Amino acid sequence: MSLFDGEMGGLLHPAAAQHKTAGIPLAERMRPRTLDDYVGQEHLLGPGKPLRVQIEREGQGTGELGAGLSSMIFWGPPGVGKTTLAKIIAETTRSNFVEFSAVLSGMKEIKQVMADAARAAEMNARTILFVDEIHRFNKAQQDAFLPHVERGSIRLIGATTENPSFEIISALLSRCRVYVLQALSEDRIAQLLRKALEDKERGLGKMNLTADDEALRLVASYSSGDCRAAYNTLEVATQLAAEGAKHINKALATEAVQQRVLIYDKSGEEHYNLISALHKSVRNSDPDAALYWLARMFAAGEDPLYLARRVVRMAVEDIGLAAPEALNLCLSAKETIDFLGSPEGDLALAEAVVYLCLAPKSNSVYTAYGAVQAEIEQTRQEPVPLHLRNAPTRLMKDLGYAKGYRYAHDEEDKIADMDCLPESLRGHTYYHPTQEGREKLLAQRLEEIRRIRASKR
Repeated sequence: MSLFDGEMGGLLHPAAAQHKTAGIPLAERMRPRTLDDYVGQEHLLGPGKPLRVQIEREGQGTGELGAGLSSMIFWGPPGVGKTTLAKIIAETTRSNFVEFSAVLSGMKEIKQVMADAARAAEMNARTILFVDEIHRFNKAQQDAFLPHVERGSIRLIGATTENPSFEIISALLSRCRVYVLQALSEDRIAQLLRKALEDKERGLGKMNLTADDEALRLVASYSSGDCRAAYNTLEVATQLAAEGAKHINKALATEAVQQRVLIYDKSGEEHYNLISALHKSVRNSDPDAALYWLARMFAAGEDPLYLARRVVRMAVEDIGLAAPEALNLCLSAKETIDFLGSPEGDLALAEAVVYLCLAPKSNSVYTAYGAVQAEIEQTRQEPVPLHLRNAPTRLMKDLGYAKGYRYAHDEEDKIADMDCLPESLRGHTYYHPTQEGREKLLAQRLEEIRRIRASKR
């Protein structure tokens, strides 16, 4: 991979070659070429915003190599313009642009690119190395960029759909600015689709097609903020329209949309975002929201047993003893999924989720168990009191094992006057029942037990 096009000093800029539309996907043909054409990300590129100011300032001045813009990470969902923005920066700042795929490239390619960049730096030429899906590079590959980023021989722009905090090594991340790119709104995507239909130079204008606004909004809605996916769907719709009345209506757009573009990755951050939304909706007693997030995960192909395990956890963590039957209901839903499979068994899990939403809530056992765990970590391992130990041998009896033990069933009220915590922890209280659901009755029983025990002392 070389930074030069065959003649020494002939730099490869994004728009260097003559633009040809034949065989090029619509999304590529409609790719913006300047900051003024770029749509969305106003929080970063609006008038007077720091990133735009830096790009334009470097584009207008000569500047020293390595000065100005830093290396950066673009973090955002698919189809929001991460690659496009990187190319615009390269074009505006008159930099070499090298596009690198973390999926297809290895250490050999990295070393070659770094060598080319070093030669370009000797000629005072800037190099922007754009790494798509940078989160797929392993630690050794990411480490390879470090010295070159530090020396300024390259300006790294990484694109990722995953949280950089988890996927990019801290040494590299500390040398980059992270910019969060947001999904485009349906209105913005619908406007871009309309522009593509009317553009005769790069778009579909020469086909003389017409389209209803509701049809374009349908395509935009099904793209889930992914402009590239919307363009791809529009191309399918235009092919269908060209075979008929050359008009795209809602019915034709529906036919073009094979399947909603769901932004979801079972091993990525969005996976955890959605399960977090489901759990917190249940905790907040919102059955409508909980059903929505559950259905979103099912539609995206989530493993039903993973969802069942998480729902069982919700029953234990957030419902607890306020409605102890919730745990059995969730376990039954899990068994139903095993028995019926999906999608028939999905409804059982939906029923369990709604029940959890409507059930009284208590995290008292969850909190109590956490407090006990913290106590164990922070204190020495106390020996078991002698009266609670079994004494199967004569020696153990002579040592005082089981001495003073009171069998609760022999007591009239089934409560013996006997401490069961280690001596240093006597009097500690971890479990504090709520007044919710059945736990209110448990709280009353606990208070009765404490009164009985106190009366015997």
